[in-house]
Amino acid sequence: MISIIIPILNEAETIEDLLFHLIDHSSLMNISEIIVVDGGSTDGSQDVIKNLDLKIKIRSSPKGRAKQMNLGAKMATGDILYFLHADSFPPLHFDELIISEVKKGNNAGCFRLKFDSNHWWLRLASWLTQFSWRACRGGDQSQFITRALFDEIGGYDENYIIYEDNILINELYARKEFVVINKKIKTSARLYRKHGVWKLQYHFWTIYVKKWFGASADELLVYYKKYIC
Repeated sequence: MISIIIPILNEAETIEDLLFHLIDHSSLMNISEIIVVDGGSTDGSQDVIKNLDLKIKIRSSPKGRAKQMNLGAKMATGDILYFLHADSFPPLHFDELIISEVKKGNNAGCFRLKFDSNHWWLRLASWLTQFSWRACRGGDQSQFITRALFDEIGGYDENYIIYEDNILINELYARKEFVVINKKIKTSARLYRKHGVWKLQYHFWTIYVKKWFGASADELLVYYKKYIC
């Protein structure tokens, strides 16, 4: 069984579409629960979810995706955890695809990525996500991981307000526990549209390089708040 965990912050515009998408694109017999963990939304996100009359678990958490996802994991009853951003829509039968990989002995991984944009760079970046290169990974591709492996690693590192997905992925790559499922998850390019493709990509690369050279969690957060947030 899969527990789907979705951290949100002011996602009233997207969360309804995502929840119905998950129901329509999976077999509920494979889904233990859907857990939405709110980091302090002020746009009525929780009200939107409650008004859907769906059996969705909603919890409030301190702000920060690592804290939100760890809280969701503590609540989860499934033996596979599936962490999903609120603006990312997984492929048809995503549940069966994940379970199939776990049965093969692949205890963690993600899907290929497709942005909702025709910009040539984002199309190229999406195409590159089919390969196993560490540099092509990110949270927008979603993350499945067995409960046992997640607990062994210790969950997401809550010291990281940003880059928390990559820290967990680093741990998985170090253990050679990662597979890319050859189906596409569609994610929003809204941040690229807001800042501009090249400007945002430059800042993402800078954060990646800073971490490579040993920047602390606080240093990465300061840079993110200055140039992106």
